Amino acid sequence: MANASETGNGGCQEEGHREDVVILVDPDDQAIGTEEKAACHRHPVPMHRAFSIFLYDDRGRMLITKRSAEKPTWPGYWSNACCSHPRPGEATEDAAHRRLAEELGVSVSALTHRFAFAYDARYDDTWGEHELDHVFTGSFDGALDPDPAEIEAWELIELPELERRLVENAGHFTPWFCIACARLHANAE
Repeated sequence: MANASETGNGGCQEEGHREDVVILVDPDDQAIGTEEKAACHRHPVPMHRAFSIFLYDDRGRMLITKRSAEKPTWPGYWSNACCSHPRPGEATEDAAHRRLAEELGVSVSALTHRFAFAYDARYDDTWGEHELDHVFTGSFDGALDPDPAEIEAWELIELPELERRLVENAGHFTPWFCIACARLHANAE
């Protein structure tokens, strides 16, 4: 049902103000307009700015989350700690901190921007993604308070176990997670 392909890299620039719109971008991550979020995820999906956050605890375990069954794209799939879109006029890192608080009820002192990549993924005949995704990593400790509209379940997982699951059950994970996770592991070696 779902497939994805990676298509490039990008920088960062923002403009505008509204909450339920995403920032449309060109392949160089230059803003070229805005679009309502739900419309922007229907085919044909225009490229837009996004971010994915990977969090680790003090034992080096990665926090993975299972997307809510209410999500129109990849409901019930496992993914990274948090993913979303900056609002027009909002710096991508500021948006990442905001969404960590909104989706997981956590705050982290620092996030590190690791890379950005473009990908195009088709969920079904209606929904999909075409994002220039900025990947951040960070550390956290303490309790989580996930928003059930966003997150159905969560787990702290050792990296070797995650790698095993990705090999054996890649279809249970979101396409952007698989791409970003592979790049994170490649960059760590």
